Amino acid sequence: MSEKSNITRRELFAGAGIFAMGTAFAQLGGLTSSAEAKGGSTEKWPWPYVKLDPEKTAELAYNEWYRIFCGGAVISSIFTQLRKKVGKPYTYFPIDAFIYLEGGNVGWGTICGSTAGASLVSNVIIGPRSAGIDEGHEIADEMLEWYSEIAMPVYTPKDPKVKTEIVKTVAESPLCHASVGRWMKASGYHISSPERRDRCARVTASVAYQTVVLLNAWKDRKYESKATWTPISSFGISSQQNCMSCHSSDIPTPPLKK
Repeated sequence: MSEKSNITRRELFAGAGIFAMGTAFAQLGGLTSSAEAKGGSTEKWPWPYVKLDPEKTAELAYNEWYRIFCGGAVISSIFTQLRKKVGKPYTYFPIDAFIYLEGGNVGWGTICGSTAGASLVSNVIIGPRSAGIDEGHEIADEMLEWYSEIAMPVYTPKDPKVKTEIVKTVAESPLCHASVGRWMKASGYHISSPERRDRCARVTASVAYQTVVLLNAWKDRKYESKATWTPISSFGISSQQNCMSCHSSDIPTPPLKK
């Protein structure tokens, strides 16, 4: 063996590992692509979509909530079906990584994970707004408004894990803590109760159902946004438009352009 080929077993395995990693990344055509000459990178999206059954999707989301909670469950209910119907690139998507959306993002009570999951799904499927494709943003926008204004949960699972009647409440907000808090006040159940857990599973199923309804309309080229809120509102800052429901007289006033 020459001096140039005299490598250690560790170096050999390290090289093999690098080769394997390179092969794996090369196969992720749906998620990544090679850097362009100018130093930028191109992500290959949007991804293919075929119409799904909203009710089947809702049932999947309901049961998945008990495994990976709200945001992950919405994503899983749609992408696992598309893995079977479409295949790549959905087979590469790390669904379970989005378990962090639980509790309004790792328990911080910010945006409800179910709507965050719906926003991700609609934008992955429909495409980047930078390319002049607005429907992905519009569906995400509409889902936030729908979630805030409708009495939840809408969907009742075929075989609910909790047989107690679940009170319906209007969140008046896309925020997890506002949505859950208003429901807890109306129902009298505490945060760790089986009833509250099942309520959130049903809300997740409701969001998954409605997301597929809108995606199917888009696929048929019949989608028209029904959203009426403007994300950057007259308050001079990105916000929802019903701040008074939480802040009363303590709404912060941002500096405005002169």
